Amino acid sequence: MKQFFKYLFSSGSSRQKDVNHVDSFHEQQAQEEDVQFIDHGIQTIALETIIGSVGKYADFDSRFRPKKHLSTQRFTDIKQAMRQGRAIPPVMLYQIRDRHYVLDGNHRVAAAKELGWTEITAKVVEILSARNTMENLLYLEKKQFFEKTGLPRDIDLTEVGKYKYLEHQIQTHQKYLTSQSGKDCDFIRAAKDWYHTIYLPMTTIIRNGDLLKHFPGRTLADLYTYIAYHHWDSSTNRRFGIGIDRLIPKSMAGFRTAMLEKQTPEYPEMKRTITAFILIDTDATTETTLSDRLFALDEVREVHTIHGSIDLLAKVVLQRDFLTSDAETIAEFLDQQIRKIEGIKRTQTLIPGRSLVKEGFVF
Repeated sequence: MKQFFKYLFSSGSSRQKDVNHVDSFHEQQAQEEDVQFIDHGIQTIALETIIGSVGKYADFDSRFRPKKHLSTQRFTDIKQAMRQGRAIPPVMLYQIRDRHYVLDGNHRVAAAKELGWTEITAKVVEILSARNTMENLLYLEKKQFFEKTGLPRDIDLTEVGKYKYLEHQIQTHQKYLTSQSGKDCDFIRAAKDWYHTIYLPMTTIIRNGDLLKHFPGRTLADLYTYIAYHHWDSSTNRRFGIGIDRLIPKSMAGFRTAMLEKQTPEYPEMKRTITAFILIDTDATTETTLSDRLFALDEVREVHTIHGSIDLLAKVVLQRDFLTSDAETIAEFLDQQIRKIEGIKRTQTLIPGRSLVKEGFVF
């Protein structure tokens, strides 16, 4: 097999090393072992997934544009035909995991990209590797999940085993739908209902909360599985902040019911406010200056001078998402904002429990 690939993909002459080109299929394929070929026939392929070439990877730059030393007449003719809407034959692609490499049709792919197309028709042969790398295992798990559920391929997880968790969650949802209707619900229909009434609302809430910025390298689907597992399945104490039950009921079925009553723009934000009172001990000579500097902070709503052992009282209103506790949010504010102000000696924080506010007053 290895000799076959060497014969099929080797060039007749040595190439000058060039880092400004599309990826080489031969270099990627050489990392795979015990491959099998699956012919998927004619498909519509997103151009952004076509990242390399089988034999001509050095003839195109990293954006799949023909290099200047190549004859451009053929490329111009192909681009003109595509612009005029004339029929062109499908390109031929090899697929390794979620990426495609051009076996035949490099100029057609380059022209489509330059014309701003997002998709192209292609004959696709997938190469599956039996090599037990984490990347291969994750890809195979992902492939099996989408084949079994028929869902849109926008659920992108980064850990092995998580697609199995989602599959189990859909099976649970399938049983729930059957019990509610009194009729058998097939897995595909349950998966579709789960996707629209549970997964999409939850990920919308996560996106509204701008949580991804706190988890570099993770995806919306990663955060969904984390929150869903710890809120609905885990028996251990969760680390979420206070207020999560107000946004997300303690069962998946309860969450579905709550979300069905809402329109998409009405999905709850994963933000809540925390009111705290900070008692501050200062250097006596800087009390007035400190009052002004504290009051200039956006989070500080009131500052009062106090006669006694405490010099200043500040009322602050902070925002947090439900993955962060009140204590963590307040501690970060104190460390990053309050304690960096010169002249502050000590602080003590009071967090209200039950509050009574008379009408006309804003707490």
